[in-house]
Amino acid sequence: MAERKAIPTAMRLRLFSDASGHCQNPDCLNTLFPSELGGDKHIAEMAHVIPHGDHGPRHKDRPQGNFVADSVENLLVLCPTCHTMIDKDPAAYPRGRLLDWKLNHLARLLLKQGIKTYSDRSHVRAAIDHILAENKAIWQRYAPVDGFDFSYDPESEAARVWNQRVRSVILPNHYRIQAIVNANLSLASDGERQVFAEYKEHVRGLSERHVCGVVGQATRFPVLMEAIFS
Repeated sequence: MAERKAIPTAMRLRLFSDASGHCQNPDCLNTLFPSELGGDKHIAEMAHVIPHGDHGPRHKDRPQGNFVADSVENLLVLCPTCHTMIDKDPAAYPRGRLLDWKLNHLARLLLKQGIKTYSDRSHVRAAIDHILAENKAIWQRYAPVDGFDFSYDPESEAARVWNQRVRSVILPNHYRIQAIVNANLSLASDGERQVFAEYKEHVRGLSERHVCGVVGQATRFPVLMEAIFS
């Protein structure tokens, strides 16, 4: 059997972003940074809807034609419990059901989190203001001097606390802000849409480093994001 290639970092980032840091089983939707692990370690697993080869859960549901098992469309993000559950009982979790989980995940998550569309910009601002403030307070207290890297021992207590706060608080807050703004993007100006695009790239960089372990610097947080919808 040919050795499987690792799922590329860019694809893992997209999948994790699409899941907004939560299990994509609508009956679960639990955070993938559980507090019982200190909030600094994720438990996300990339689950195949259709497996590699001619065996495994749901292999009979394989579509005709050129099919790529390691594609965004064929992967979803689950907690370990739900991943085991769907593979142990594939008859109860066929391809169509799992694809529905992917398609409607964000809508279900928004409903659970109370995120909604507003008719007034001030309401959007009120919804994200305290979240932005919490992230800024953590950054000011724990972040390294330039906000990116520690010039001293990366194994120090200061570095450990900063990395823990990014995973357990800052990134989940960013995912929530993105969900709120995306739900209300029609109220944003052209300039705010550009700022939001820069913000999403900043979040992507943080995810790349702190979720996927890719060495490199995230783009700077766009300062104008602090005043979006003001």
